Amino acid sequence: MRKLPRDHCPRSHTSLTALPIMQYISTRGSAPTLNFEGATLAGLASDGGLYLPAEWPRFSEDDIRAMRELPYPELAARIMAPFVAGSLSEDELGALCEHVYGDFGHAAVTPLVQLNEKHWLLELFHGPTLAFKDVALQMLGRLFETFLERRGEHLTIFGATSGDTGSAAIRAVAGLERVEIFMLHPSGKVSDVQRRQMTTVRAPNVHNLAIAGSFDDAQAHVKAMFADESVTKTLNLGAVNSINWARLMAQVVYYFYAGLQLGAPDRAAAYSVPTGNFGDIFAGYVASKMGLPIEQLIVATNVNDILHRALKDGDYSVGTTMPTITPSMDIQVSSNFERLLFDVGGRDGAAMAEQMRSFEKSNAMQLTNSQRGGASTLFTSGRADQEETARALQWAYRSCAQVIDPHTGVGLHAAQQAKVAGKTPIVTLATAHPAKFPDAVERAIGVRPALPARVGDLFGREEAMVEIPGDYAASRDFVLANASASAN
Repeated sequence: MRKLPRDHCPRSHTSLTALPIMQYISTRGSAPTLNFEGATLAGLASDGGLYLPAEWPRFSEDDIRAMRELPYPELAARIMAPFVAGSLSEDELGALCEHVYGDFGHAAVTPLVQLNEKHWLLELFHGPTLAFKDVALQMLGRLFETFLERRGEHLTIFGATSGDTGSAAIRAVAGLERVEIFMLHPSGKVSDVQRRQMTTVRAPNVHNLAIAGSFDDAQAHVKAMFADESVTKTLNLGAVNSINWARLMAQVVYYFYAGLQLGAPDRAAAYSVPTGNFGDIFAGYVASKMGLPIEQLIVATNVNDILHRALKDGDYSVGTTMPTITPSMDIQVSSNFERLLFDVGGRDGAAMAEQMRSFEKSNAMQLTNSQRGGASTLFTSGRADQEETARALQWAYRSCAQVIDPHTGVGLHAAQQAKVAGKTPIVTLATAHPAKFPDAVERAIGVRPALPARVGDLFGREEAMVEIPGDYAASRDFVLANASASAN
């Protein structure tokens, strides 16, 4: 199979009309090549793979220096420009970024907070649902609206969440005329705040489903739905999970934002990322491919440590999902890992398709030598059990007067254990507001974090959700019976 070129150099100061149209290819090699609009609306590729840019755009050091001091919305437009070329005008992209990032609770959107001479926090929880997913999903909702209006189409979104994706996605599309959303979450396995942020949104286009099972079960239902002709011939399906490239694209921006604050392109930083589905940290990999100097990307996992095992030993084998105080990371199958394996393994779609078919049958996979070698140039990993996570929360509070959530605690523990040379700063991504997990935080530090005033009435709102069995047929039948929009 012909391998596609890996890098493309845009001029960041030229208009979008001067940039080449970006094309998107599937990790499994046989789905049609799409432009940005098509890849955004498709979500999952028709061959079961995930869409990636056919080329990685790359900024020069001078391009990156020119980004210093840009407000976040302008920086976002600059970073996203090569990815959307051919699908959005410069004015459309700029207006979207201004609209989305003007609605955050902090003027910096993703402020950087110093802990000590080595460690920093990148606060990603100042959006409307208090989690990092807002940074991307608020943008994705507006992209859906823009493209569907242009086409005169409707979209039925079917997604799964381990906690934060659901509320952010629902908030992003609630009330939109051309979008209907069905969101699955594992019953009893998300926090009260996470659940209520989904189930208290009362809009006619929002459906909350609690399934008997794990997040991995819910995610498997999403993939099965996209492959089910009885659904796809009736409904125009779309995805909001991090399988959707547009969501990852928006996450790339905050790596550049943090790096610029710390001296990029003249100084590299390391990033520790609490991750389950590998989307957030893959955005860091993309930032590196685009020219941002990154010393190391630290994959931080809890005891559900399939990614830690894969990067350390090459063993990507599914175990039993263990419930923890970090429920958004209680995942065994990390969908976005396929994107990394495809890219570092030589971009061979046929080989990737065969590797994933084998994994889906056996729930076990050994990484190839090229995949392990390619990943090891940038990625390391760390694992935190619940005691280690609690100690990280205690250190942040007692030594730095910072209250952090348990997921951020996993990232901070991995950052503290990482071997990062010299004076390189380490940025831990603070992925959720601590008030989303008040019980775990209070047990660790003796302080119960309060919800910000803008969501303070959450527990006074009425909930609405439907409990369904854990088998795929139950999910499919509910969607088909309740979806109001047919495919055009």
